[in-house]
Amino acid sequence: MNPPEPSIGCVTSDGVATVTLHHPAKRNAMTAPMWRRLTELLGGLAEAPSVRALVLTGSGETFCAGADISTLHGDPDAEDGPQRLAVAAEEALAAFPRPTLAAVRGHCVGGGCQLAAACDLRFATADAVFGVTPARLGVVYPATSTGRLVRLVGPSAAKHLLFSAELIDAERALRVGLVDEVLESGTLLDARVAEFTRTLGTRSLLSQCAAKEYVDGPPDPTRSAHWVRQARNSGEAAEGAAAFLERRPPRFTWEG
Repeated sequence: MNPPEPSIGCVTSDGVATVTLHHPAKRNAMTAPMWRRLTELLGGLAEAPSVRALVLTGSGETFCAGADISTLHGDPDAEDGPQRLAVAAEEALAAFPRPTLAAVRGHCVGGGCQLAAACDLRFATADAVFGVTPARLGVVYPATSTGRLVRLVGPSAAKHLLFSAELIDAERALRVGLVDEVLESGTLLDARVAEFTRTLGTRSLLSQCAAKEYVDGPPDPTRSAHWVRQARNSGEAAEGAAAFLERRPPRFTWEG
């Protein structure tokens, strides 16, 4: 029996879209069609008001071992070259307008680490390993990806990862800021991700989207004015105050 074709699946439940990388024969390494599919899928999900948060993960016991080198040919800087496909998917993930979380098991290396870094938060199992590996292949890591890595872990840790292409364990990834939480097992990871996304669903999406934009981008008076108008017209603050005074959960309704 032939192994299943590489694919990317998506299941949406209770406002959370779970996107799963599936290429078990290659530790979920990304092929060119997978990069393209991920970019397209993220674009569609970004337009879906029912999606309040997104979880990116890998099938089985690994997140993503990077790009499937055997399937990526040609000029890496060409319009349809492997690096541009990867950056397009990374940028679509970074630009996703609502909270995103990478749930990491096993290997999170190369393009996998590139995708995880583009998420807002990263939760991982204790046996996860991380690496940024262009120096093993003689590849120049994209400038935008390098900048994102520096903002996440700082210049020194970014240089260590980029210069050495060494793999680091989850404990060290947590220490340098590449990971936000470490769980002892996959079962605990799943439970924590479910708990955290449920918590996000009880909070104001307006507050989350504005905060994400402010954290990720430089100050923009036009966008600040936009969010002030949204807050004023949405009634979210009034609902939050009323819920607090009435000692009940708030019922936030803003969808963007």
